[in-house]
Amino acid sequence: MKRVFLTAAALLTAASTATIAQARPMTAEDVAKLESVGGMAASPDGRTVAFTTASLPDITDGEKNGTTAQQLKVASGPNAVREFLPADMRVSGIQFSPDGNMISFLWTKDEEKRSVWGIPVNGGSHRKLAGVDDAGVRSYAWNSDGSAIYFLAGPAEDKARKSESKAGFNAVVYEEEARLNRMFKAAIGSDVDEEPAEISVPGYVSGFKIAPDNSFAAIFTAPTPNVDDSLTSQRVNIVDLATGDVTVVATPGKLGDVEISPDGSQLSMIAGVDVNDPAETTLHLVNARTGEYRALNEGAAEATVDAEWLANGRLAAVIHKGVSSAVRTYSSSGRALSERDAGNLAISALETAGNTVIVRASSARHSSELFSLNGSRFTRWTSHNPWLSDITFGAQRPYTYTARDGQVVEGVLIEPVGGAPEGGAPLILDVHGGPEAHESNGWLTNYSGPGQVAAGQGYAVFLPNYRGSTGYGTAFSKQHQNDYAGKEFNDLVDAKRALVADGIADPDRTGITGGSYGGYATAWASTALSEEFAAGVMFVGISNQISKFGTTDIPQEMFNVHSLKWPWEDWQGMLEVSPIYHVEKAETPLLIMHGAEDTRVAPSQSYELYRNIKVRKPDTPLRLVLYPGEGHGNRKAAARYDYNLRMMRWFDTYLKSGNRKADVPVSRPELAEGTSGTKAKSEDE
Repeated sequence: MKRVFLTAAALLTAASTATIAQARPMTAEDVAKLESVGGMAASPDGRTVAFTTASLPDITDGEKNGTTAQQLKVASGPNAVREFLPADMRVSGIQFSPDGNMISFLWTKDEEKRSVWGIPVNGGSHRKLAGVDDAGVRSYAWNSDGSAIYFLAGPAEDKARKSESKAGFNAVVYEEEARLNRMFKAAIGSDVDEEPAEISVPGYVSGFKIAPDNSFAAIFTAPTPNVDDSLTSQRVNIVDLATGDVTVVATPGKLGDVEISPDGSQLSMIAGVDVNDPAETTLHLVNARTGEYRALNEGAAEATVDAEWLANGRLAAVIHKGVSSAVRTYSSSGRALSERDAGNLAISALETAGNTVIVRASSARHSSELFSLNGSRFTRWTSHNPWLSDITFGAQRPYTYTARDGQVVEGVLIEPVGGAPEGGAPLILDVHGGPEAHESNGWLTNYSGPGQVAAGQGYAVFLPNYRGSTGYGTAFSKQHQNDYAGKEFNDLVDAKRALVADGIADPDRTGITGGSYGGYATAWASTALSEEFAAGVMFVGISNQISKFGTTDIPQEMFNVHSLKWPWEDWQGMLEVSPIYHVEKAETPLLIMHGAEDTRVAPSQSYELYRNIKVRKPDTPLRLVLYPGEGHGNRKAAARYDYNLRMMRWFDTYLKSGNRKADVPVSRPELAEGTSGTKAKSEDE
């Protein structure tokens, strides 16, 4: 691929190909064109799998800028894959009809609202199945005999409000104008031409499942559409579809995946165990008649990621144990029957049909692909990025160390290509957000994660599952609570020291990056812990715990699972765990990046840190980059590619050299030739 001028990555590529045929390090351009498996659905007989391939426009080759597109494909076995719709049809929500003769999906045709469409498996054109004219469909489900589709649509257009807006009266009343979704039932059949019937549902409905005998629906509701309510107050309602009677499953914590058993007698439910549980990681069984529930793996040092019922009444679940994955099978009564370790795969989702199990999984050498599970063997069905065989990868493995207080902490280490040199390699700590999340030993390279791009340029990368992470049990994920910037961030320094002691990292060339809570970690490391870190790249991060509370859309969530106290209960304490309080120590060159429309962590958090450092520490290299139109994470291809280039340029300038006083790099990073001029256009043009 031609570039405007030769970069360090290009020079490394030339050196590598001189010694290893076809081998080269990974680049930002490679990250921009990665494809992976998105959604998936298995046919009722288990012989066929419909799935989507998710990818961004390749702006490095001049494609129009935009967000992730999903293309429908069908697989019947290893490497037996065919495209099923035109490549320019962006679809989601794929399912099979109950008889297996049709694949249904959500699609927006031209200027119409998003609707449910279907295409025959054995040939034929796609046709619209269900929808309403005044709003788009958000989710849907077939009834058991295929005679109807239930779907959730947005609120009807407010014509009076639209007219007022055109006249200039477009004021928005904060948190008071969100409107509720609506639920409908649409009859399916070539001779049916009736309008969908609206069904009365309680509260704000975000999703639902229909029982196999069509007798009830499990409907997920919250008091309002506010994000805080979706995290702290979402509940399962078992609604009798004949009488409208409602049984509430009164879970106290967060709610995750819910599935209905084949006989309709019970539900599987992944949820938190109490209101302070940071994440929905515990598997429960729910009595569909009474709403009573019980946990199957409460207290275990693991996290349940996904669950699906098998035709024989057993339950298959994806279990993460730290950085490793497994598929566990339970009896209908909840007794653990068997467990298949995934080896070098990181499983992120599971689908079943009959007694067939299909998983979506990645590894250190490939992004998410489709696999079948036969007995204890995982068989790969898809290969989306064949060019990855040309990449020279840094060795990747789990890495465990002991923190200063004796706590064992795990993470994933990516070594530089060729291994660490004597004295250690420049090290990047890539800190995940949440912190109620965790890293698995799978594919770890993305637009904001340096991964193999950094490894190809001589860096070591460590992704720590520091205290507060999931995958190690609820007790571990609660260890960071009421201790902002305490043990959780001590774990990061202790990771550095362990890697230095093992000869992997250079103590004077250790940097840090992360987004959201990982951005908070980066800001803290670049101020309070500045002597430990030679460079930082902060993304949508927190700099002031007091003002963050007043500008976020998740204040209750912050209280329940992070602080356990309100700012006014300890103003000084909250200030002292804020990076702005420690700016006098800020010697670490810091690149700050933020989505201009972020509602989770307001851009003002980045402004505050930038202004404090700029005024109080004017000699510290500093830059603030805003992405218009982006929120809590970049969605569009150009913003993602730009981010990756800026991140690596910053680390090359300050971390690789070890020179904290180097000049700030140019404000506009070089782009692949197709991304500039008239060739690369926005999807909004």
